[in-house]
Amino acid sequence: MDRSAPQITSFHPPRRVLMGPGPSDVPARVLQAMALPTVGHLDPAFSGMMEELKTLLRWAFQTKNELTFPVSAPGSVGMETCFVNLVEPGDTVIVCVNGVFGGRQAENVRRCGGTPVIVEDEWGAPVDPDKVRKAFQAHPQARILAFVHAETSTGALSDAATLAQIAREHDALTIMDCVTSLGGVPVLLDEWGIDAAYSGSQKCLSSTPGLSPVSFGERAVAKLKARKHPVQSWFQDLNLVLGYWSGAGKRTYHHTAPVNPLYGLHESLVMLAEEGLEASWARHRAMHEMLRDSLATMGIEFVVRPDARLPQLNAVRIPAGVDDAAVRAALLSDYGLEIGAGLGALAGKVWRIGVMGYGARVENIRLCTAALRDVLGRQG
Repeated sequence: MDRSAPQITSFHPPRRVLMGPGPSDVPARVLQAMALPTVGHLDPAFSGMMEELKTLLRWAFQTKNELTFPVSAPGSVGMETCFVNLVEPGDTVIVCVNGVFGGRQAENVRRCGGTPVIVEDEWGAPVDPDKVRKAFQAHPQARILAFVHAETSTGALSDAATLAQIAREHDALTIMDCVTSLGGVPVLLDEWGIDAAYSGSQKCLSSTPGLSPVSFGERAVAKLKARKHPVQSWFQDLNLVLGYWSGAGKRTYHHTAPVNPLYGLHESLVMLAEEGLEASWARHRAMHEMLRDSLATMGIEFVVRPDARLPQLNAVRIPAGVDDAAVRAALLSDYGLEIGAGLGALAGKVWRIGVMGYGARVENIRLCTAALRDVLGRQG
């Protein structure tokens, strides 16, 4: 083996405008916060910041849930944290699948030893509450309902309040994916009666990828404490993690938390608090409408019907005869602009244009629509 050092210099990323499905643009304040001096993950000063972070997340989730904190991993691990703690072998779980991420929930149920009952809707449609009611009637033993509030693969927004109410009527817990919705549209855990939810740091919260805010209500905690089988993941076992994130007494060592990314999430939530939730929701809606109106002049159509569209994730149909990959490559090379490709059943058929967090700005909408008009014009 050659022991001479590889001739590699420091990495300098290109400047991009991120208008895909995530990550979103990260504001300078968040990047500056992440560049602050690193302290130990058991440092008293860091512990104080952790308590503020939990308070900010409770406010963002609109909940009083004590068990609200960021998992030290991306949203996919936040998802797994919910499922491995709440689903035991033999449990029947009703899972709503109207896109890629509902399918991932179903796979989590299987890997936990549970039995998923699939409620399927067309990609681009919201979850149909009547189908969920029928699933509970057909499977009265089901004690958990899992669904995606904002399906990132399609841009469809489902009626979380109604779905949670149906679950309550059948004495079932709810697990809600709000990775793309938190901060961009109303997420009201306590008002809706959501028992467990997970999100991500890199979408409407405009922090960097790698952290997953989660929240568990009293009914979910009771289910966790009544488990007959140990949680299959050591790292995600809430019984162990809580010793580190608990605010009472001395924190116990569980893992080395990602100190600087947590600074960034803290700062992004401070910025959200400065703006206000209602103002943030209104800004995302206004930028979506501006994008919608501009795309209409180019004849570009949306996948999702108007009443179920997610403002911050716009899935639009690729015009006939247009080379999907060539357009996205030209946007990136000529304009430094990233938009997202379709996933799963929509691969090659749609673009996903993100209007998220700090990226939900007028200048971004103008750049995106002007760049698309130019690149599409070149394709004739």
